[in-house]
Amino acid sequence: MDVSVIVPAYNSRHTISECLRALQSQNCQHSYEIIVVDDGSNDGTVGVARRSIRNIVKQPHCGPAAARNHGAKQAHGSLLLFTDADCTPAPDWITEMVKPFKDKSVVGVQGVYKTRQTSLLARFAQLEIEDRYDRMARKKIDFLSTYSAAYRRSAFLNSGGFDEGFTDSSGEDADLSFRLTGSGSKMVFNTAAAVYHQHPDTLTKYLRQKYSRAYWRVRLYRKHTGKMISESYTPQSLKLQIALFCLLPVLVIYPIIPHLWTIPTALIFALSLPLTVKNLRKDVIVGFATPFLLFLRTAVFTLGLIAGLLPWRRKR
Repeated sequence: MDVSVIVPAYNSRHTISECLRALQSQNCQHSYEIIVVDDGSNDGTVGVARRSIRNIVKQPHCGPAAARNHGAKQAHGSLLLFTDADCTPAPDWITEMVKPFKDKSVVGVQGVYKTRQTSLLARFAQLEIEDRYDRMARKKIDFLSTYSAAYRRSAFLNSGGFDEGFTDSSGEDADLSFRLTGSGSKMVFNTAAAVYHQHPDTLTKYLRQKYSRAYWRVRLYRKHTGKMISESYTPQSLKLQIALFCLLPVLVIYPIIPHLWTIPTALIFALSLPLTVKNLRKDVIVGFATPFLLFLRTAVFTLGLIAGLLPWRRKR
């Protein structure tokens, strides 16, 4: 067996069928198996998945990190490919994910998100991540996201796999990536390896996702403090915006100089300009919405970080 594709699933009955159909229809010369790990679903996900494949592993609800580790232990392939139950891999996804492993020094490969959605928020989310891809393509990467990630099985198992303390779908992939690259392992980015994804399509869903990611980022940075300064995925502008946003309540409550709070507010919007201009060139409507959405992203991300720092919340 060359490749094992592992799909963690939790209450995914509405998306798992399309994901599995796409995986079963791959234009691929490699032998591969598909393993679905049901993470304690209660919506009939297992029954839906069983219409397509037999290789289904079940576990109590422990989170996607534990589900992926469980699948990896059951896998027979020398390469482990991960995607999510709400992703639809392109027909050549497996082929493209495997290609970089011709270089024996490569232990991990990152693919990309695409979307067919048309809502404003989904279009914004896609352009937001494409901006990150542009940066990743210009430098060495130290960050694999598991919606489209591949590892050599030996390196994955030797590293201990994903930290199951990340019980939500956030941070566990970055943690593993940082551990691997910290030991000298090489990871590459292949923009031709695409999965189609259902991005958050309402403001509430989008902001809830950002809050969760910020919350778990605290645990991630506690383990990898050096990455607070720089890593290949998070834009430096976001870190600066968060720092400026933290000043706002202080300047409003204790106004040393009247209206001083307007300066960090203006700087937050100024830091949004590069992505705003970039988005205007691709999608005018999204471009005009970008500075306001980025301001809300900054606010919610800051709140998520604060929640992650609270001692009684870290037990989550």
